[in-house]
Amino acid sequence: MKIYKTKNYDAMSRTAANIISAQVIMKPNCVLGLATGSSPIGTYKQLVDWYNKGDINFAQVTTVNLDEYRGLTRDNDQSYYYFMHKNLFDHVNIKASYLPDGTREDAEEECHHYEEIIRSLGGVDLQLLGLGHNGHIGFNEPADHFPKETHCVDLQERTIEANKRFFASIDDVPRQAYTMGIGTIMRARKILIIVSGEDKADIVRDAFFGPITPTVPASILQLHPDVTLVADEAALSRLPQ
Repeated sequence: MKIYKTKNYDAMSRTAANIISAQVIMKPNCVLGLATGSSPIGTYKQLVDWYNKGDINFAQVTTVNLDEYRGLTRDNDQSYYYFMHKNLFDHVNIKASYLPDGTREDAEEECHHYEEIIRSLGGVDLQLLGLGHNGHIGFNEPADHFPKETHCVDLQERTIEANKRFFASIDDVPRQAYTMGIGTIMRARKILIIVSGEDKADIVRDAFFGPITPTVPASILQLHPDVTLVADEAALSRLPQ
């Protein structure tokens, strides 16, 4: 695992955007796996800025997203479809983008369909990840096993609590989501994980320097051959010396 320590969130975002840009330059028709949440917003903003300056071209790039809330329509301003268009897709020339369809009633069918999309694209070249306070990646919550493929997950109370700030009330927060499985994520050729803030320092230590266990889903990344962690000083403040 390569670790880049940055001064703050903005520097973390620029460093992550540099890594993504390098992937696009090296392989213009690459498949990027993308994430949502507060962590990647600065990275997407930087990529949009470089696109507007003519420094990067996404014309041959295809994207697949990690996850989507189950039950939210794509015009809902809290859906990840809406988030991705607001923060990236509407501002650059990405060739094609795919997300799980949160409105599909047959969860098993939608999960199988999404796995087939990823396989048909030849897999993910670079997967961007954030890190949840409980170690979740995508919506793979702490469990007694590592889920292999895209699946429908019941969100844990801590995740629901963390997401309630985006909704009018906690009752509006979806209780389920579709997410790439751990196996799907681990098949990506490269993984880029971004983390900021002192509130993530304990889980960064546990995930990347503790035992590999499904109770800390991100710990599985220790076994991936090409992982880059970009984190600010605060998030790295409790690493073993």
